[in-house]
Amino acid sequence: MDDVPAVDPNLKSALDRVHRAGLPGVFAEVRHGSAIWRGASGTADLSTGRPVEPGLRHRVGSLTKTFTAVAVLRLVERGRIGLDAPIGGYLPELVPGERGRRITVRMLLNHTSGLPEYLPYAFPSLRPSPSGPSGDSLDDNQFRQFAPTELIMMGVTAPPAGEPGSTPGTYSNANYLLLGQLLEQVTGTPAEEYITRDVIERAGLRHTDFPTGTRIEGPHSRMYEALFGLIDPPRDYSVYDMSWVSTGAGLTSTVADLNRFYRLLLGGELLQPSSLAEMQRTVPVISQTGEPVTYGLGLHKFTQPGAGTLWGHDGTVWGAGTMSRHSADGKRQLTVAVNLARWNRMDSSGRPQPHPIDEALTAFHGEAMCGVAPGAVR
Repeated sequence: MDDVPAVDPNLKSALDRVHRAGLPGVFAEVRHGSAIWRGASGTADLSTGRPVEPGLRHRVGSLTKTFTAVAVLRLVERGRIGLDAPIGGYLPELVPGERGRRITVRMLLNHTSGLPEYLPYAFPSLRPSPSGPSGDSLDDNQFRQFAPTELIMMGVTAPPAGEPGSTPGTYSNANYLLLGQLLEQVTGTPAEEYITRDVIERAGLRHTDFPTGTRIEGPHSRMYEALFGLIDPPRDYSVYDMSWVSTGAGLTSTVADLNRFYRLLLGGELLQPSSLAEMQRTVPVISQTGEPVTYGLGLHKFTQPGAGTLWGHDGTVWGAGTMSRHSADGKRQLTVAVNLARWNRMDSSGRPQPHPIDEALTAFHGEAMCGVAPGAVR
């Protein structure tokens, strides 16, 4: 494959419009077969004016879930984990009793376990209160080291979000922290170390890792959190202890590494065909913002006019967002990273309102996935 990025003025113009719509910085890689385009627009650091670049490392949030799911499914292939086995058989102390017997590994992977999100309990200022929610907890937890079991128990002991196996499911990071504990229980290796060895290194990803401290290794952007207007001006959280999401959303990567990972996955090079087919069996799930999504085992299914069915994942942590979309054969790919999170303001009912950034990102997605190959004559 020719690995020299193409020059494409249409893609660059579309990316510039995303920046002008209100994002400090945005960068992306687009691939159509052997044609590659990488671009960036805007600022990586508002205090210095340093420009954003396409090769920066970035906190990728819930794209981590696809990596965790692949690690679990590879153990399913080896007969060490049962996809439809009850999680209580592996982790009886974390999910005891009847609940542990009813919730299966599959239900954790596709968010139909009925376990609620633990974030409102780990970050209590986000919950409704007489004075309204605030961003105070983000500062309180910036250097706090959570144990995975501490966060899991917040979800397990909270009121259930639904019955095990019922749909629509409820998106919950508790599911993927439990999967991390499952990996550790079965392999005897810390989950992040196991995912690194069995998935990240196997895929040949050179710029993807679970940070061991609060800082990102290598060149990266500042990461600005707006929290739906509750933090104004947005605050930089590029230095943060990521134990609050670990195997659910803790990875750092680059747009190029992420495209490689999904290309290998969808091309059948990381899992057997039967396992990939299981990943692509979808159910309806309610996202953290209340929107319905179509979810498989660590994979989102997207439908885009002009491009058809796409697979991938979205990810957001404090100050950083990543969107990754791929055709079923892995030949058309887009991964885009942004250094501002939760830019939408909420309406009176608590739902995010449209913002010009949303429209500009949608237009860029269309140009990237439905346009001609990067650099081609138009």
